[in-house]
Amino acid sequence: MPSPYISYPCPYAMDEFYYNKNNMYKIDDIDFVQSSDYGPEPFVINIDEATKQNDTFRTALWTGDYLQLTLMSIPVGGEIGLEIHPDLDQFLRIEEGQGIVKMGDEKNCLDFRKKIYDDYAIIIPAGKWHNLINTGNKPIKLYSIYAPPQHPYGTVHLTKADADAEEHN
Repeated sequence: MPSPYISYPCPYAMDEFYYNKNNMYKIDDIDFVQSSDYGPEPFVINIDEATKQNDTFRTALWTGDYLQLTLMSIPVGGEIGLEIHPDLDQFLRIEEGQGIVKMGDEKNCLDFRKKIYDDYAIIIPAGKWHNLINTGNKPIKLYSIYAPPQHPYGTVHLTKADADAEEHN
């Protein structure tokens, strides 16, 4: 039986150099391009740093067949917006900021309310109405995992208005 401590060559190395002067970030030893969707290839990143560096309302960072990872930045006084995902579960992780999450079985009755801060995780079951509102004095930086994916591959919404416009189309 091979030792679990012996490294082996891996064909997927994140040492490629990506260049886009408007959207390139350095995270550890990885050059991270904010506007790229890295799915469905194997992918490793410092999610804390990537989330904190994201300035878009929503960017699909990795999209596969059964799961999607997005980065979000909710501005001061902003919100994700009241929504429901009938056929998918959602996980949110707050890396920075504070706010209130509301959930409920009916659009007009969000009877579950909790304050959220850095390092909080939020689980939103399929079929729950929900919203996240920024009540702090800096943007909420979070990542969201959808299972299955919610947004088209490569989605980038610079603002909530962009997201709303795409949803109406």
